[in-house]
Amino acid sequence: MIKRLLVGIFTCLCFTLRQPRRYFLTMQRFLTRTVSRLWLCEPVAAAMSSETQVHTQGRRRMVVGLGNPGMEGTRHNVGMAVLGALAAHLGLGERWRSDRQLCGEVLVADARRLVLLRPRVLMNINGVAVAKAASKYGIQPEDILLVHDEMDKPLGKVAIKHGGSARGHNGVRSCMDCLRTDVMLRLRVGIGRPAGKMSVERHVLGRFGAEERNALDSVLVQSVDILMAQLQDQEEERCSSSSSPAGGKQAKVANMEPLQIHT
Repeated sequence: MIKRLLVGIFTCLCFTLRQPRRYFLTMQRFLTRTVSRLWLCEPVAAAMSSETQVHTQGRRRMVVGLGNPGMEGTRHNVGMAVLGALAAHLGLGERWRSDRQLCGEVLVADARRLVLLRPRVLMNINGVAVAKAASKYGIQPEDILLVHDEMDKPLGKVAIKHGGSARGHNGVRSCMDCLRTDVMLRLRVGIGRPAGKMSVERHVLGRFGAEERNALDSVLVQSVDILMAQLQDQEEERCSSSSSPAGGKQAKVANMEPLQIHT
């Protein structure tokens, strides 16, 4: 099985290298999705739809910082920086532990029924770690909040998005592919677009400059405030839902206005 897969990948790559860039991108997405699906040892979708989950008020939530392992301080890893700031705010920054089964680092705050996850696989297959963690801890996709960089927003703007397309972000797309849904909340942290003739790859994998780092400090504070407010809103919504005969109202997060930080 593995031999056939490797031969297939090699054949696809040889074909792709002779084609225009759009074919390369299409094949890259196909191969990434295939590898992710094969890496998942059990059908995650079945686990996600299980009716044996705990009561709504007792369900765990998970916040994920998307990024690449070993590339701390780069724009593409700003989601992980936000997660580190959140852990510090909760006073749990020293409780990270590596979980090889999940391909990531996790922090479990039982008192808050909260799991924090930093995938330790490449951004393009972050969804593998997210799906494994969701399955292990019995977390529903609607209780997952992804934190990631966003080129369509300048540094200093942060916004919550409820579901929708990946908008070209490979880490978000991987999560959608592995969880087989797009209902996850997303905290989009602006990093701006590359200046001049700088390539997108060089921009996102580059480190923040001195002035940007000054702005980043404020961005991290604002991002943590938004996450804490979001988690509190969800908790209140669950309490309301569990006590309301009509089942409560839907969470009001889709149209949150982005925050701007002036530097």
